[in-house]
Amino acid sequence: MFKTVQDAVTFVTDVRAAVKAVSDVEIVVAPPFTAIHAAAMAARDSNVGVASQDLYWEREGAFTGEISPAMVKEAGARYAIVGHSERRRLFGETDAIVNRKAAAALGAGLTPIVCVGETLEEREKNETLTVLDRQIKDGLDGFTAPQIPQIVIAYEPVWAIGTGRNATSAQAGEVHAHIRRRLRQWFGADAADACRILYGGSVKPDNIRELIAEPDVDGALVGGASLDVKSFTDLVMRSRPAAV
Repeated sequence: MFKTVQDAVTFVTDVRAAVKAVSDVEIVVAPPFTAIHAAAMAARDSNVGVASQDLYWEREGAFTGEISPAMVKEAGARYAIVGHSERRRLFGETDAIVNRKAAAALGAGLTPIVCVGETLEEREKNETLTVLDRQIKDGLDGFTAPQIPQIVIAYEPVWAIGTGRNATSAQAGEVHAHIRRRLRQWFGADAADACRILYGGSVKPDNIRELIAEPDVDGALVGGASLDVKSFTDLVMRSRPAAV
């Protein structure tokens, strides 16, 4: 819940100018609902895409305050984040809800960015992989192999969000490799290899290169470091394949 409409337009305009020569990294910003349309207009005909931070799974109806996938798409977004840890933790979203949102986003022609991740308590109990298996299996229930390359999975260890702590590159690499294996097991090798898996959890310009060097880390879901134009664009530049 950052940035007014004008703040978002200024941010996108500045980011767009800074990354205009970048063609080897997919760049997406996720402003609040109120700023999606203006941000999308500011990003038009550029290499910067726009995502919503959430959506609701119904097409329309008496769901006061909710935003449908069609509304998100019409506003100019091409992606939608679903199941972010804050949505799960603060608003009680379950794997079943994440599943419905992801399916609705995909059905509306949006790319769902499906978030998964364990809490500190779960990690300390060595339940990380069990939790992820449940979140992925239930969150992608009903999806088919051809649909998997059309989604993005974001692994965000809850204990590393906004804390200044982050998983080491080895820890992130281990978890991402596990996610890829599960996707391969459940949807086949082609689908698994084509699915992008992002890491999110105190990602900064000074740790992105080490993280992105892991074979199964395809990118980053950036939190605090995305609020400042310079830190975000530095992160984009340092994540480029040629820089690794």
